[in-house]
Amino acid sequence: MRIALDAMGTDSAPFNEIEGAIAALSCFERECEILLVGDEGKIEAELARHPEAPLGRVSVVHAPDRIVPGEAPAVAVRKKPNSSIVIGVKLLKEGRADAFVSAGSTGAVMASSLLFLRPLPGVDRPAVGTVVPTSHNPTLLLDAGANIDCKPQHLLQFGHLGHIYAQDLLGVENPRIGLLNIGEEPEKGTELLVEAYKLLAASGLNFIGNIEGREIIRGGCDVLVCDGFNGNLILKFYESVAEFIIGILKKELEAHHADGLDLNEIFRFLDYEEEGGAPLLGVNGVSIIMHGSSSPKAISNALEVAARAVESSMVTHMAGELAKGTEN
Repeated sequence: MRIALDAMGTDSAPFNEIEGAIAALSCFERECEILLVGDEGKIEAELARHPEAPLGRVSVVHAPDRIVPGEAPAVAVRKKPNSSIVIGVKLLKEGRADAFVSAGSTGAVMASSLLFLRPLPGVDRPAVGTVVPTSHNPTLLLDAGANIDCKPQHLLQFGHLGHIYAQDLLGVENPRIGLLNIGEEPEKGTELLVEAYKLLAASGLNFIGNIEGREIIRGGCDVLVCDGFNGNLILKFYESVAEFIIGILKKELEAHHADGLDLNEIFRFLDYEEEGGAPLLGVNGVSIIMHGSSSPKAISNALEVAARAVESSMVTHMAGELAKGTEN
């Protein structure tokens, strides 16, 4: 297996990328090579600081350009064909890599994935899927920001994509699919949600109906379907609340010198970096998007997600699920 990693994506590139790649390879119980895509000189200089790096499992693919935040994604992808993002996605398209991981411009990763990998048959708009913690099992939230304006059939497609992701990567045999709404009744919400409810109810998926905001953290469903506007709001709020809770716990425990609690486990549960990256679901390849501030830990975990997606043949399964959904 080969995973292409954009080595110029984070704010601290390529330091965090290389640290994360080495950490991942030391933990992987699989044959895997990581292709570090980016400025060869900078990558080689950073690798020289890591004599412990498994050189036989790390290689460098030179990409002299970098797409930086603020550049118009579609324009940058076309004007910078030698950027680390474009070259990384092309490695995946050409079969020289099995997955691509980047903490670079989210818009550029999405644009290049759409341009070169193309959507799977039956997908109008690929969605960003993000796993969030709940009081029970994790919930897959999609779309987490790729599509602000959606049509009912897009939300239906998100349901099918999420169904396969939850099966293949979360280990849920028959995922419960929920639709984010302001009430449980089928007729609640906007015209978009009312029509999407009808489509999901007739889809053959394990659709359990509308999910209100308070039910998300209670584990009300395994896959939560919504448009990218609301999904991104939920995701950002989730992350801020987690940081808020961690801050309160640290302050109180330090003040009272409390012990006996497994703080590491609590922090791990609330830490978004445990998942590492968010897959772009619905394109013909494994493309993982990360925060620009991703730490080596987040990068290592994103590489693990990418590897599991490849091993489970997730993209092939999604294509089959979409074909089946079209027949229904």
